[in-house]
This record gives sequence, C-alpha cells and structure tokens, in this order.
Amino acid sequence: MAQGTVQVTHTGTSRWRRRTGEYASLAAALEAASDGDVLTIAPGTYRENLVVQRAVTLRGPEGSPGSVRIAPSDGVPLTVRSSAVVQDLHVEGQDSAAPALLVEDGAPELVDVRVVTRSASGIEVRGGARPTVRRCTVDNPGGIGIAVLDGGGGVFEECEIVSAGQSGIAVRGGAHPRLERCRVHHASGAGLSVTGEHSGLEAIGCEVYEVKGSGVQITGRAVAHLTDCDVHRTTSDGVTLDTDAVLTLADCRIHDIPENAIDLRSRSVLTLTRSTVRQFGRNGLSVWDPGTRVDANQCEIHDSTGDYPAVWVSDGATVVLESCRVHDVPDALFVLDRGSRADVVDSDLSQVRNTAVSVSDGATAQLDDCRIREAATGAWFRDHGSGGTLANCTVDGVQTGVIVTKGADPTIERCTVTSPAEAGFYVSAGGRGSLHGCRVTDSGGYGFHVIDGCRTTLKKCRTERCARGGFEFAEDGPLVEDCTSDESGGARTAASTASTAKESAPQTATQSVGLLGAIPGQRTTDPAAEKSAAPEQPSRSSKDVLGELDKLVGLESVKREVRALTDMIEVGRRRQLAGLKAASARRHLVFTGSPGTGKTTVARLYGEILASLGVLQSGHLVEVSRVDLVGEHIGSTAIRTQEAFDRARGGVLFIDEAYALSPEDSGRDFGREAIDTLVKLMEDHREAVVVIVAGYTAEMKRFLSVNPGVASRFSRTITFGDYAPEELLRIVEQQADEHEYRLDTGTGEALLKYFTALPKGPAFGNGRTARQTFEAMVERHAGRVAQFDEPSTDDLTLLYPEDLPELP
Repeated sequence: MAQGTVQVTHTGTSRWRRRTGEYASLAAALEAASDGDVLTIAPGTYRENLVVQRAVTLRGPEGSPGSVRIAPSDGVPLTVRSSAVVQDLHVEGQDSAAPALLVEDGAPELVDVRVVTRSASGIEVRGGARPTVRRCTVDNPGGIGIAVLDGGGGVFEECEIVSAGQSGIAVRGGAHPRLERCRVHHASGAGLSVTGEHSGLEAIGCEVYEVKGSGVQITGRAVAHLTDCDVHRTTSDGVTLDTDAVLTLADCRIHDIPENAIDLRSRSVLTLTRSTVRQFGRNGLSVWDPGTRVDANQCEIHDSTGDYPAVWVSDGATVVLESCRVHDVPDALFVLDRGSRADVVDSDLSQVRNTAVSVSDGATAQLDDCRIREAATGAWFRDHGSGGTLANCTVDGVQTGVIVTKGADPTIERCTVTSPAEAGFYVSAGGRGSLHGCRVTDSGGYGFHVIDGCRTTLKKCRTERCARGGFEFAEDGPLVEDCTSDESGGARTAASTASTAKESAPQTATQSVGLLGAIPGQRTTDPAAEKSAAPEQPSRSSKDVLGELDKLVGLESVKREVRALTDMIEVGRRRQLAGLKAASARRHLVFTGSPGTGKTTVARLYGEILASLGVLQSGHLVEVSRVDLVGEHIGSTAIRTQEAFDRARGGVLFIDEAYALSPEDSGRDFGREAIDTLVKLMEDHREAVVVIVAGYTAEMKRFLSVNPGVASRFSRTITFGDYAPEELLRIVEQQADEHEYRLDTGTGEALLKYFTALPKGPAFGNGRTARQTFEAMVERHAGRVAQFDEPSTDDLTLLYPEDLPELP
C-alpha cells in the first residue's frame, strides 16, 4: 500500500460484496465507507480534519504504531460521531480553542491512540457519547488532558495523561466517566477535576502525581468515587472538596503532599474507608464549615512533615473517626469553634509531639474506647463552651493526661491515665468538668491536680503510686465523692468536700501554669474572659517598674528611650490636671534587634508602667506572631486578628517577627489582611491597646517601608543592641547568684574570653545564650561533682573554668 493512501475493506453479509479499494485521502475513504468497513491507513502525515460518522474501523498499519499522523493546521483533527473503532493513530492538534480528538456521539472504541497537541483539550467527550478508551496517551501542555462534558460518559482503561497545561482530567456539566488503571501526571491544574451538579466520576486503580495544583478536586455538588487509587507529589492539597461535593475514597493512598492531604469546605461530605494519609505538610484532614462532614473507618493518618494538627475540624464541621490510627504527628486532633464536633471510636492516637486531642472555642469532642499514647498532652479542653465526653479511654506515657482550663466543661468517665510525667488530670483557670470512675497510676507528679478553686466534680476516682500525691486541691476546690488513693496525703485531701469554688481568672496565652509550663496560644470566642485575665489595678508604681528596668543588664539606650516616653506621658497627665493642653504622645512602638536582647521583657514592663500611670487599664501583655494572626482561608485572618486585639484590650499587644506578616514574595498571602485589620483597629480603638511590633532590624525597616499605613501608627523605633561580652558575663553572674552558685577565681575571666570568641552569627541568642551557657556549666559541674563521695559546700557551689562548654 502506497504511503499517503487509505485502503478500505468493504464488508457485508454477502461474499460478493467483500472488496478492497484505495483512496488518496482520508476524507474520500470515509465518504466511500459503510458501517462495518475497515479503513487501514498507510504511514504518513494527513493534514485533514476528519469526521467519522459511520460505524467503521479506522486504524494504522499493523506493526507500525505512531506511523500515521493526523495533523491539520487548525480546527479539530479527529471528530467521532458514531460507534466506530479508532486504533493505532497519532493525533496532533494546533488549535488552542478546539479539542484534538472530539467524541460527540455513539459508543466508539479508541485503542492505542496517542494525542500530542497544544489544544483546548486532548480528548473531549460530549453529550450522549459513551466511548471506551483503552491504552490511549495524551500529551497536551496547552490545555486539559481529557475533558468529559455536558452529559458525556464512557470508560477509560489504562490511559495516561503525560502532561496537561490545565487539569489532567476534567468532568463537568453532568458528565459521568469511569476510569480504570489510568495515570495522570505533570498537569498544571488539578489532576482530576469534577465540577457541577449531576457531574460524577468513578476511578479504580488510578494514580495521580507530579501535579501543580490539587491532586483531586471535587466542587459544586459533584460526586466522585475513588477505589484503590494513589494521589501523591502535588504542589497544593492532595484532595479538595468544596460546595456540597461528595467523595468516597476506599483503599486509597494520599501521600507526599506539601499542603493539606485532604481539605473539605462548604457542606462537602467525604467517606474514607481503609485508606492511608501520610507525609503531609499541613493537615492530614482539614474540615471546615457547617454541614461539612468526614466519616473515616479503618484509616491511618501518620508521618506529618509540617507543624500542624493531623486532623483539623473548625467552623461547625463534623468528623467521625472509627477504628483509625493517627501517629507520628505534631498534634493529632484539633476541634475548634462552636458547632464543630469530632466523634472518635476505638481509635489509636500515638507518638504525638504536642497535644493528642485539643477542644476549644466552644467545640465538642467525644472519644469512646480510644487509646492515647506517647503525647505531651493527652486531651486538652481549653475554654468556655468547649466540652464533650471521654469514655473508657486509656492515656499512657504522656506529660499530662487531661487538661481542663478556662471554663471548659467535659465529662470524663472510666478513663485511665498511666505513667504521666506531670499529672494525670489537671484543672485550672476556671475549668470545670465531671470526672467519674477515673484512675491515675504511676504519675511522676500528682494524680488529680485541681487549682484556682475550680468547680470540678470527682466521683469514684482512684490514684495509685503517684510521686507527689494522689489528689492536690486548692482551698474551696472541687466536689469529691467516694475517691480513694494509696497515698496518705492523697487520702486526706480526697476525703475533703469542696464548697463553692472561687472564680479564677484565666491565664493569658503566654503565662506559665505550674507543672505545665507555657500554655500554647489559641483563638478564643470570649474576649471578655480574656480581658479578665488582667489585674484590675496595677500592683506597682511606675517608679518601682522603672527600677526593675534599670536592673536589667545593658540596654542603656533602651532605658533612656523608655524613660523619655514615661516622662512625656507623666507630664502630659499633670498638664491635663492643671487644665492645660497635653501633647499627644503616640504610644505604639517598634522594637528592633537580635533575639535574646530583652524585647519581650521591656514590652511587659512598658505595659505595667502605662497601667501605673493610668494610660492603660491593666497593662497585661499578649504576645502573638504570624501563626496567631493569619488564617488559612479568606476571612479567618481578620477574625484571628480581631480576637488577638480583644485579648490585649487594656494592655499591650506584642507582635514578634512582625515582618513575617508582609513577606517579600507575598503574592496572595493573607498577612496583608492581618495588617489592614490591625491598622483599622489601632485607629478605631486608639486608647484601648498599645501595639508593639518587633523583629530583626533590617527586616523591620523593610516591613515599615512597604506598609506606610503601619509606619504612620508608631511614634518611634527603639533599637536593642547586642550584648557585649562584659554584659553577658554579668547575666551569668546574676544567674549564678539566683541559683546559689559561685564563680571561682579565674572563671569570670574565662567567661569573658569565651563570650569574646563566641561566633555572633544569626543563631547568636544574646541573653538567651548567656543563660544557656550557665545551664551548660551547671550540667558539666554536676557531672564532675557527682563522682565525689562526700562533696563539700564549695564543691557543690563553685563553678570552674573547666565547666565552660566547648565553643560551637
């Protein structure tokens, strides 16, 4: 058969009708062919726009795949409007407004077709068409790989999208295809995109990877079912559901995702069965908005690569985890906001670096028959309106088993906490809660520790082998009934009954609460409760506070600046009392300098000074950074910033590393929203809060230069210089005196040489470095003195030059 010709084998029911003809063009061959005829195309390039309207077979020569190229200069190269068979063709399109291969009707078979194009779509299926597409390949860096539109459908088996300038496979307009063992990769949009009411997709044994966007995106009331599929190596979320989308994932694997592995919003519903989510940069499951719901059964979520909770439930959403495992993550489950709910049944939460279960802002969590192991905190019910139930759960190998604070009121029944390092159950800052039939064994601290007069109810609880005692209560503490302990101290306190508990002010986000250390910052829905954390009246005069400022090592220029501000405010107050006009001194400040130079300490003292002068109501300090202000979706940043500002009312809002709100490559970054909200709040409530922004000197100069609205709100910049070696030595001497150690003769000189030689790069921590040096000396001293059989007082207190750590 000559190159560039088409051989048509005419077939029919009668033997005499079988005959063969050759045609010089594809169009002529198609015109001559009838249903059932076979068109065999000779190798060559055909610059024709083909339309197949009969049930024929159109194929290239056997044994020469890719030798037939359909490549017109514009328009649709190949249109199929019948139940034809198209096999072993190479289709090339050049029209960015048209598909390369269009299926408009019938149930054709497309087999071993390769589409290499820069078209609107590589293969497009429309209307009533129901093709079967086998082993076809699409390479379309100019548009969509495969588009199934307007009620189209069909089955795609072992097909591959090797590149797409937009979505790999797009389904919309009520279309409903089925994918089997397909691969989608190197797409510049979503790997699989399903949009619109009545649109649907079924995928079995498919793989989506190397996608510049979401791996799977289901939106606008669309429905999808994925079974035995892999989604990995995306640049955005692994799976995204939005606006009443419905998705079922069974036996699937979502992994190596830099953002959220699965993100749901706006009343979307996900059913997740026997699936694995691992190696994600943000949340494994991120679930938002009322009506949004996840039902997960026999699933595993693990190996987070970021610093975010594995499961995040907020804004009224619901998550159900049944027989699931969550492990090797920073936090396991965070439930936030009124109306949000998590139900966890027969599940394991383990190897959690921070908090296994956190419930805040009025949310609810219910855990039944669950096991929490190896976490810093087992469960934390954080604030007013937050609660739920823990029933028949075990908590093992944690720092603290269960924490209840700030008016939270959970019910905890028949739960056991084993081997906590600090406390089994800890209640403070107005926390409530009902503990029934709970047990703590082998605690390194107390079994049940209730402070601040919290109104907790304990019934039939028991402790065994708790190092500091079974029960420790404040006066007027909880109501206790039928509780027992194997410690004599515990038995005495457990036998007491609590009268009316005194209301306790909640801790601020940066305060220390005894055995817990610092409470992590969090959003709150009760600003009034936060404001109550501040004292009603300053306990010290401005003179006393300035005296404490003067005692700080170094910072001479800082002290002068603060005194000048204080003098301006004090004289202004006296002029007003005398009936004179007072100069308006702007109180907002910029602190610049390296870490460890005392910026936070000076901010706290500055707030206390302003309170003592009557400028601020309380002067308390609320410290925040970008993570506390910037949300993850549109609108949430303004809410977080407002809440932080409300917590600081009457005091100082200290924003550390403020330049992070305005990164150099900001793009669509939500930090700008935080800045705009803050500027408006500073203007609308100029007397209520003093704002201090802090950070590295160069970065803060850039921050103020690119945000003139922010720069205009601040009266002056105070620079905190690095400490000199002599000042670092004084800090070590203060630390030694405070902890009852002494520096031997020669140790001071050795420290001066040490601090002079110490590298002063970006990691240099100034005062923090001095304190760490002292701690290292104490540790080396202990290692030395521990070898003495009977050490003297000098042995126990003197620090020698050899106790200094090695230079880094």
